[in-house]
Amino acid sequence: MKTLTLEDVTEAVSKLHAQWQTAALQLPELNSISIDEAPKTKVWEQDKVKLFHYESVTKHSTKIPLLIVYAMVNRPYILDLQPDRSLIRNLLAKGHDIYLLDWGYPDHTDTHLTLEDFVEVYFKQAVNWICEKHHLSSIHLLGVCQGGTLSLCFTALHQKQIRSLITMVTPVDFHTSDNLLTHICQEVDIDLLVDTMGNLSGQWLNGLFLSLKPYKLMSEKYVQLLDKIDNSETLENFLRMEKWIFDSPDLAGETARQFIKQFFQQNALIKGNFYLNHQKVDLKKLKLPIFNIYALQDHLVPPASSMALSDYISSNDYEELAFQGGHIGIYVSQRAQQHIAPAISKWLSKHH
Repeated sequence: MKTLTLEDVTEAVSKLHAQWQTAALQLPELNSISIDEAPKTKVWEQDKVKLFHYESVTKHSTKIPLLIVYAMVNRPYILDLQPDRSLIRNLLAKGHDIYLLDWGYPDHTDTHLTLEDFVEVYFKQAVNWICEKHHLSSIHLLGVCQGGTLSLCFTALHQKQIRSLITMVTPVDFHTSDNLLTHICQEVDIDLLVDTMGNLSGQWLNGLFLSLKPYKLMSEKYVQLLDKIDNSETLENFLRMEKWIFDSPDLAGETARQFIKQFFQQNALIKGNFYLNHQKVDLKKLKLPIFNIYALQDHLVPPASSMALSDYISSNDYEELAFQGGHIGIYVSQRAQQHIAPAISKWLSKHH
């Protein structure tokens, strides 16, 4: 085997740099990359939070609508990135009536907003609106990632309004040994950070997430792109993902303070020490049907963190689905299109 010299390495780097210069001329601006979302209508709004209703594409298979609640720290269109990579379109095609709660983009006027505001005001009013619109006392709820944690909190306090709960790559036990985010957050002086910055910058948060797998998420994928640069469809798919990754809203300061202290640092959700509006969020009170979906290669929400849910609830109707993939793959991979929406649809149909 030939021993690499400094000259060899320098030459390889020079070639790679030249390739990137050539490739850069072919790359369109991220802003010009369109996200082909399914048609939807804004039906409710308060401050920066909006509720959307998706247009039906077929006859509804169930009479009970599904509300999807995504994380605050990324945009929910990862669930509907393009026609052939869309959890939402797949569910619409199976006849489900879908609503989406969009947290929007907090700015400096929202620094004071707390988890009580998001869960007990915005979240609750959105659920109330759907129930009143459909003359129902309860609906189905799908909480994704951080949105799943918020959905657990909401359901624990308002169980009569939720017919069944689906959690997807949702952190529950924040102190599993393989939780890299927790190891970092344990060392953060969140009071100093929020008092200094106000809202937590979306760019700062995104940098934190990328740092968990720095080579794979910040270097390897760009090197691999060079082999696909001549394929316009592959390139557009790649850039669509990049657009979503770097479209990171800020996190309201007081909400960030609560979430990091209460969940990452104190693990209060499973210890029974978390309160909203002086009401204890008690997972043991959850007796409704629950479907828990997690990803086996998830670097943001380790499987053990999600699987812990079964140890803290009282439901006799609990199912799990382990997905062979990662935190992003569970939304956009080909395997996800084949397995995730059908599993959710089957669950919803069983609990209509």
